[in-house]
Amino acid sequence: MYPNIQEQAALEAAESLMNEIMSRYDPSHDAFHVQRVRKTALLIASALPAKKPDLLVVELAALLHDVLDKKYVSEAEAADAYTYFLPFFRSLSSEHGLDLISDGRARQVVKVIENVSWTTEKKLGATGKIEEWHNTCVELHCVQDADRLDAIGAFGIMRCAAYSAATNRPLHAPSGRLDTAVQHFYDKLLHIQERLKTEPGKAMGAKRHQFMVDFLNSVQDEYVAEAPKLA
Repeated sequence: MYPNIQEQAALEAAESLMNEIMSRYDPSHDAFHVQRVRKTALLIASALPAKKPDLLVVELAALLHDVLDKKYVSEAEAADAYTYFLPFFRSLSSEHGLDLISDGRARQVVKVIENVSWTTEKKLGATGKIEEWHNTCVELHCVQDADRLDAIGAFGIMRCAAYSAATNRPLHAPSGRLDTAVQHFYDKLLHIQERLKTEPGKAMGAKRHQFMVDFLNSVQDEYVAEAPKLA
């Protein structure tokens, strides 16, 4: 039965590390975002029993996926994720008897973390560096889809507004401005649905995508609104 005692201790340690680091991030990438991704990634994984995802890899990668987000840490800090997380994995072995280094799962967790990002995937695709692993790793797909689902729909709208506030990005502006929150929907968020990997993720994404479309239609209606004609 997952998680066993050792696995639960590892999850609690990962959650503690995540909370400590991400307490200084803005609300668009905070611990609550991570917990939603964690929950959704496990939900997707549980709906894919035939593919036998490693639930511990899924959950640890989900918990730690934004710790080294390049929007919040330096290039140097994010350059070698495995070295960064190695003390954490060593502590799991020494304190809880769970050796993920020897069985290779520590590297798998870090590899998922390094490849969750939408931007990373785009860069790899543009340079022809997508490998078979990227196309077949079910653990990666569970975490990717969960992270991307939290970028669309109702939470996605709130997160876009939160990040815009944190970076002083305009919410909306006259036509021609490309540095707005609304433009971000057209540049990225409306394209997320077509890049979801799992069938459960695609099913959840359809409703969230339509919610964004309706929201943007309302934004446009309100922006061009005219005063009602009174009798």
